[in-house]
Parts: sequence; structure tokens; C-alpha cells
Amino acid sequence: MTIRLTKDIKYIENKCKKVRKLIIDSLYKAKSGHTGGSLSSVEIVTTIFTAFLRFDPDDPFKRERDKFILSKGHAAPVLYVNLALNGFFNIFELNTLRFNNTRLQGHPSREKLPCIDASTGSLGQGFSIAVGYALADKIDKLDYYTYVVLGDGEIQEGQIWEAAMSASHYKLDNIIAFLDHNKLQIDGEIKNVMNVLPIKEKFEAFGWDVIEIDGHNISEMIKAIERAFNIKEKPHLIVAHTIKGKGVDFIENKVKWHGIAPNKEEYYNAIKQLGDI
Repeated sequence: MTIRLTKDIKYIENKCKKVRKLIIDSLYKAKSGHTGGSLSSVEIVTTIFTAFLRFDPDDPFKRERDKFILSKGHAAPVLYVNLALNGFFNIFELNTLRFNNTRLQGHPSREKLPCIDASTGSLGQGFSIAVGYALADKIDKLDYYTYVVLGDGEIQEGQIWEAAMSASHYKLDNIIAFLDHNKLQIDGEIKNVMNVLPIKEKFEAFGWDVIEIDGHNISEMIKAIERAFNIKEKPHLIVAHTIKGKGVDFIENKVKWHGIAPNKEEYYNAIKQLGDI
């Protein structure tokens, strides 16, 4: 069953609302997890899955396909929800997030859930794996893309810059990276914890094609990805300016919501704010 891709903006916007509600629901039932970064990356991940990612949920290991890696693995709920909505497993399995022996671990586990392309959570490693996938496709002369999503705190890791250097060296124009640039991490603002700014100029110095967009604007996201398709011999970074906890006012831009789940009162408040689908 090959998924039909669509760039219908209204459709993707409505799907993002559903994704947010399912993230909140699964985190509430789990009573633990990473709320802020899951919500901030909804438009990024959902647009990739809905408009661009060429895959077959009935044949997840097919060699001829695009790859997707959530390098900021703590935002696993946004990945699981998109996998469920695209037929990789029954949507009711989202109710098992972080339960004992579940396939939906707190960080994506390929051992538990083989349809994902990489186990992630150790910050920086997913990016290196993505570079490896892109290089393998180049060597095998396959015309497919590897999409990878990074976090702000993650790009403080040295391994990120080794991978960035490798991607440029091998002219991997078939990798499109996204930075979920919400400016916060578990310990506070990135500029205060370990300043990585300016991001655009740093990646450009490493030989990357870089563009900055509103990470919650579907139209900008689609145009940025299409732009990357037309720039050759350089890897691509889309710096998506986002709001941590996007969609729920008492979660937005709050550092404490990096790694906690809503209680009962907060859950019903969040679901009410997110509105009807």
C-alpha cells in the first residue's frame, strides 16, 4: 500500500491539529515524556510524511524509498503519531506509549519498532546515520532523499559537526536536514546553556545550503523542501523557527515542559485549546 502524497495546505494543517491532539493524549496516558519538543516539530514531521516521503508501510525496508530519521529522539510522540496515521501500525497502539514492553519506547527503538529507520535519542547520532543513508544511496545511484530532524540542544554536540563536514565533503544533495529551532533545551535557552548561534552561517561555512523559515507555516515548509530539490552538490538545512509547545498556551515557550506530561486538568485544558479536528 503506497501512501498517496498531497501538498494540500488545508489538509496538512488539519492533520497537524489531529497530530497535536494525539500527542497530548498519548503523553497524558503515559504520564511521562517530552511535550514541548514534540509539539514544536509537528508541522515539520507531518509535512514531510504527508507531502514528500516516498514509502510503503507494507514494505518498510524496501531499498528504493526515502528515509526519515528523528535525530532528536526524545520527541518520539510526533514520529509515532505520523507513523500510525500513515498505516505503519494501528492508531490505538499510541495508547501504549512508554508502557512496559511497548513497541513505542520513550525514544525510538528500531529493535522494538522495526519500521523506523534508526534508533535515536543519544543526541547527534541520528544525524550521522542519516548521512550514512544518503551516502549509500549516492553510491548505489538511487534517486531518493533522507530527511532528518535535529534539535537545538542536539547541535551543541561535536558529532553533529563531524557529520555536517562529511555530508558536504561527499556533496550529499540528497539529504535534507531540519532544525526544530525553538531556542530552548532542557536546561534553558540555548544561547545561555551553550550558544550555537549563528546557525545559518555556521552550516554555510561547513558547505551546506541553508534557508530559514517559519516552522509552523506549511506553505513555507513545502517551498523550502522543493527549493532543496533544485540545488545540487550541497546538503540542505532548513532552519525552522518554531515555538516550543506550540498550540497550547500554558506550554508554549516554557522550559519546564521539555520533559513532562500533562496532568488531568492540563490535559483537558490542552485538548479544549486544540479544538475540533
